[in-house]
Amino acid sequence: QVQLVESGGGVVQAGGSLRLSCAASGLTFSSSTMAWFHQAPGKERAFVAAISGSGGSTYYADSVKGRFTISRDNAKNTVYLQMNSLKPEDTAVYYCARKQSGIGTYYALLGYNYWGQGTQVTVSS
Repeated sequence: QVQLVESGGGVVQAGGSLRLSCAASGLTFSSSTMAWFHQAPGKERAFVAAISGSGGSTYYADSVKGRFTISRDNAKNTVYLQMNSLKPEDTAVYYCARKQSGIGTYYALLGYNYWGQGTQVTVSS
């Protein structure tokens, strides 16, 4: 079965950096658009970044453009999220997700059919 396992979360001071990883198994990784979403307490899950199967196309929420970078290593079936210049408002649980081909848009929850368990990111001021 499909498994997505996130790692790399933690506690960091404002202005610091973290790199999240998501290891995938049970799917054709290199043909899968992958994304990161986050969910802060009391808020809805929201799009952060997405990357096409080849890695040639990337998409970002306006709130993270210029600070976060999504990348992937298809040989390792892993997608990454490099987060720099972190802000307290980035505090959330971060989820890795795999998009269904041809369904929904890259920024909408509807289009994603597999999710990881999430990893907590806490940014202190």
